[in-house]
Amino acid sequence: MNKFRILSIAFLSFLFLGIGGCVFAGGPKKREFRGAWIQCVNGQFQNIGTARMQQMLTQQLDALQKDGVNAIIFQVRAECDALYPSSYEPWSKFLTGQQGTPPSPYWDPLQWMVEQCHKRGMELHAWINPYRAKTKTTTRLAQNHIAVTHPERVFSYDGLYVLNPGIAENRDYIYKIAEDIVRRYDIDGFHIDDYFYPYPVAGQTIPDQKEFQEHGHLFKNIGDWRRDNVSVFIKQLGDAIHGVKPWVKFGVSPFGIYRNAKSAPGVGSRTNGLQNYDDLYADVIQWVNNGWVDYCVPQIYWEIGNKAADYKELIGWWNNHAGNRPLYIGEDVLRTVKNVDPQNPRSHQLPAKRRLHGQAENVSGTVLWYSSSVVQNPGNYETLLRTNYWRYPALQPSMPFIDGQPPRKPKSVKARWTSDGYCLTWKAPKGEGWQDAPYKYVVYCFAQGAPVNLDDASKIVAITSEPMVRLNYRDGNDRYTFVVTTLDRMSNESTGKKKKVKL
Repeated sequence: MNKFRILSIAFLSFLFLGIGGCVFAGGPKKREFRGAWIQCVNGQFQNIGTARMQQMLTQQLDALQKDGVNAIIFQVRAECDALYPSSYEPWSKFLTGQQGTPPSPYWDPLQWMVEQCHKRGMELHAWINPYRAKTKTTTRLAQNHIAVTHPERVFSYDGLYVLNPGIAENRDYIYKIAEDIVRRYDIDGFHIDDYFYPYPVAGQTIPDQKEFQEHGHLFKNIGDWRRDNVSVFIKQLGDAIHGVKPWVKFGVSPFGIYRNAKSAPGVGSRTNGLQNYDDLYADVIQWVNNGWVDYCVPQIYWEIGNKAADYKELIGWWNNHAGNRPLYIGEDVLRTVKNVDPQNPRSHQLPAKRRLHGQAENVSGTVLWYSSSVVQNPGNYETLLRTNYWRYPALQPSMPFIDGQPPRKPKSVKARWTSDGYCLTWKAPKGEGWQDAPYKYVVYCFAQGAPVNLDDASKIVAITSEPMVRLNYRDGNDRYTFVVTTLDRMSNESTGKKKKVKL
């Protein structure tokens, strides 16, 4: 048993032996997406070197693991560049300080993150910005950058360069990038955010009239044409990802308002802000209802009571309209703790937001914006996750539309002494292909006389990819029933294999 496995199981054993005090409505959720975004575009990694970046990420991942996070969404392509070795796009300036310059000492941040997340039991979702080709702060592009090699396929808008969504070759180019990432890396998900057509700026016009005249004759207006361009892209991007690896989850994180009620009576939310449908030409509900995405994470970054975009209004709206695919809520950590609960001025808004999550039947997860703000623990946010809301491990939400068949249960569960101590061991069941092969295992522990209930997440002591866990042996006088189940790539869970153990 390696050092990491011993440490991780020791931590989970601590959770099992810890004293109560958590507050859950109906008990802790057994399945919940608990994600955190790690972005590069803010420059936090820029030109700090390999060792320092790995140190920063290791510290964050260690803390997030203890906080209950089970998925990391890692930004690997911010402006048609790469935080991984790419045959198509240049190394990112957000890594090395100069676009096109490889890291020194040389390493592959995406591969490193896949390995680090997986050994902590976390999923890794690779996050790209599909159309943005240059941010406002970039002044020099590498010679192999798409805006240099094909300037005719890029337009300028408010200091940005944008791959023109109305040009089919640009869609094909992004599919090629996605297929390359999915094929080469053992990622669990592929993620895009809210940058489709650019955010509108007063006095600026999107320069795509030529393309509309050439290709938009089937549409009543340019807005419908633009929405169709993005919708075609979304569907085909999902097809491209699943064509390489069917188990890789395709997720999108749109802006938090779909439409305002004044723009779409009876459809829109009671809000007054920028709109996906009307301003960004992103018909997110069409994508969800047609099953073109595997999960949706609207960025509801506002506070409860916000006059233009009330969090309570929006989480209810998305719950009611986007339930055809797993729905996770994008949360802003700092805004949550900087605003008081309107119903309880002595508290910030995390408890109130968690209650709203519990009341929304279609909400099955949260993604935190952003990871470093979590580990800084403002307003005891991290402490509350670690000791209360995410105290117990959680399985990923199921996705039966990809695969809903459970694998076989483990075999030969035994408790025995090894060179690493007293361990529970088992053998992997038979299973071929990604749909049936064992991928992880869940270990439950029940005190003597307690009912064996695998729906009780508080009884999970480990979710591990290894066929063993180390037990906290004391004097052999306490009796427990352990149950081990198998998970496949889509977190479908087998029936359990029991073993009575004295500790």
